[in-house]
Amino acid sequence: MIDPTLVTGALELERTDRGLLPHRLPAWARAQTDDAQLHLVEVQPAGVRLALRTTATRLELDVLPTKRRYAGTPPRPDGWYDVLVDGELAQRLQAPGGNVLDVEMMTGASTFTPGDPTTLTIDLPAGDKRVEVWLPHDEQTELVDLRADAAVGPVPDDRPRWVHHGSSISHGSMATHPSETWPVVAARLAGLDLVNLGLGGSALLDPFVARTIRDTPADLISVKLGINLVNQDLLRRRALGPAVHGWLDTIRDGHPETPLRLVSPIHCAIHESTPGPSGPDMTALAEGRLAFLATGDPASVAGGALTLEVVREVLAEVVERRGDPHLSYVDGLALYGAEDAERLPLPDNLHPDTNTHRLIGERFAGLGGWGEEP
Repeated sequence: MIDPTLVTGALELERTDRGLLPHRLPAWARAQTDDAQLHLVEVQPAGVRLALRTTATRLELDVLPTKRRYAGTPPRPDGWYDVLVDGELAQRLQAPGGNVLDVEMMTGASTFTPGDPTTLTIDLPAGDKRVEVWLPHDEQTELVDLRADAAVGPVPDDRPRWVHHGSSISHGSMATHPSETWPVVAARLAGLDLVNLGLGGSALLDPFVARTIRDTPADLISVKLGINLVNQDLLRRRALGPAVHGWLDTIRDGHPETPLRLVSPIHCAIHESTPGPSGPDMTALAEGRLAFLATGDPASVAGGALTLEVVREVLAEVVERRGDPHLSYVDGLALYGAEDAERLPLPDNLHPDTNTHRLIGERFAGLGGWGEEP
């Protein structure tokens, strides 16, 4: 079995028949929704890694991944495991096989087929060193066993702890490797211990997520809101401001003076001035690729429908009205704007690729002191 003290970045480790299953939301929060999408993504270990100190030159890590297959879309590549030694990338591995979850994208219906674990062999240089194994950010992964040719132990981490919540972009969607998602890029550049609560398709102002952030130890907090509210056509303008205030009130109940950034959406052309919901681009699917389009009516904005332009305006107003000296507003367009989109377009019209994740992470890390206006 794997020592739970070697696993960092997860809020809960569920002991299964095989090993340890990392969760990014606690059981009490998961029990408050039956949304299949949320349950699917919170168990994908974005930002979760094994962190250990050892003189071993060989590790064997047994893992049981769960692969997703979406009917009518191109096959998804296997997830990657990024091995860092003393902070530098040393090896990348994949785990073929495992469980399979077949999903019907239009209905959400799914079929589960069980599989077997895979052993990853990790070769390491001689000498004492810190080793991190970043788990696939978008592939459920059970940690079954760890073997080494020398003793391994946990690594105390005295870096400031950064808790971040956002949508699939924060989760890492379309980044190839787990150490290349924008929150990981930003955390590594800024020297922060990341807890990534980016939840694909699920940054929806759920109260249990705010309470999770409230109850999670943190030196720094950021919340990136907007795109999911628009592409699910979930709220109207009248409800958005009070809902965000309530969310921030809940976080402040546990972190009254913790530096907190409220981050608005990055540029997304299909939803800048067109409301949701988003839908699959059937022409693209016919060509064997996945892409999205906006299906809302721009005329409905006058009646309160949300677009990204509206969301940015409301979030900026919320920060201004609160008068909280430890709260700052980050305009998502400063992280990725229209000019960036011309040279680094979103491949599926919603999500950034690896190069764009790197750009966003670098810009976020370079914003300056927490709690200050960027």
